[in-house]
Amino acid sequence: MIFPVSHLYYNYSMNVRISPDSATVERAKGILQGKQRTNFFSSLMPFLGPAFIASVAYVDPGNFATNIQGGARFGYMLLWVVIASNLMAMLIQTLSAKLGLVTGLNLAEHCRNNFPKRIVIGMWLLMEVVAMATDLAEFLGAALGFNLLLGVPLLAGALLTAISTLIILGLERYGFRRLEAVITSMVGVIAVCYIIETVIDRPAWGKIMYHSIVPQLAGTESLLLASGILGATVMPHAIFLHSALTQGRIVVRGRRQLTSLYHYEIADVVIAMGIASFINAAMLIMAAATFYEKGLSHIATIEEAHRTLEPLLGSGAKWFFSISLLVSGLSSATVGTSAGQVIMQGFIQRRVPVWLRRLVTMLPALVVIGAGLDPTRTLVMSQVVLSFGLPFAIIPLAMFTRRKDIMGEMVNKQITTILTGVIATLIIALNIYLLYDTLF
Repeated sequence: MIFPVSHLYYNYSMNVRISPDSATVERAKGILQGKQRTNFFSSLMPFLGPAFIASVAYVDPGNFATNIQGGARFGYMLLWVVIASNLMAMLIQTLSAKLGLVTGLNLAEHCRNNFPKRIVIGMWLLMEVVAMATDLAEFLGAALGFNLLLGVPLLAGALLTAISTLIILGLERYGFRRLEAVITSMVGVIAVCYIIETVIDRPAWGKIMYHSIVPQLAGTESLLLASGILGATVMPHAIFLHSALTQGRIVVRGRRQLTSLYHYEIADVVIAMGIASFINAAMLIMAAATFYEKGLSHIATIEEAHRTLEPLLGSGAKWFFSISLLVSGLSSATVGTSAGQVIMQGFIQRRVPVWLRRLVTMLPALVVIGAGLDPTRTLVMSQVVLSFGLPFAIIPLAMFTRRKDIMGEMVNKQITTILTGVIATLIIALNIYLLYDTLF
């Protein structure tokens, strides 16, 4: 059955078309048309959601691993990397959102339509590897969360994660707003946990201010962790997903309404990524204040951090840490599944049942758990793998959003294209250095 475009919302986990939350859409259109007079914060509400779903990728368990290691080993030194990474994320996710809402197609679909078939297949295979590396981090993190909070074995925790994510994804059949509300609430839980953690650990605010703006590195290991932080923050699958989340959510006609919608999407990105930035910074600050400042720079794993928090800060800190890790793993595993479906459908116009994708992408995590590998080190390395996939998302995004034949009057300004190119160049340079250091 064919529906009018303005009444579509795409269910990316099930790959079926469903009716959207009409009340949210109609309210948004009324605000854009000037028919509804509300204060600024009330007018924002219908537009908030897509960036919060994408932001989950920026606070997943991989961030716990890289930020805890970075803070424990180097104190507050790498805080500037967290800040810079999140500023990059704001720009990139804004462009991704714009591509979807202006063109009605997501990034993967634009790649399929504009690149030769061989390149499309190669990009799809690469993004599937990236998706598996993403799921590895998410499943390991959620399994660790279940293990630390409930004492269940890691394998049982992974199975509980699979079941939980399928249940959360099932909310999409009732409309996009419910899933957005659940994911946003989960991000809120993580933020609250780290607000409490930050109050408890009493960090050195002077050092925080200094290292937030002064770039510093201390050798190859710090560069590796900086790259891991970057890979854990700016994530390829979130770039592809965000363009899909906006492509049919609210459809408007005319330059004026489209520009207004884009401005609201920018606000969505700034708020969501701002919260994600705070959470990432709080993770590193907690590790720096609790471990590095107390001479415990040897703390290198999430499990060690969990065990050490109680004698240093009390049992409450341990519980808040476990809850935030579990919620992070569950929410990011849910979003990762949706992103995987978007990537497959966009590149090759194929889909698989969501339970099958969930089963296949959880296999690497089960192998790691079964082999007894160090979960935290595996999480860090998975984030480095993700950083290698970033150019293949950022470069096409910059190419398409700078083309007037695709974007029309919403084409990027020259300064935006230059900034995106600088970000892509920086990431590629880091990857080349890391590859050289690893092989030679």
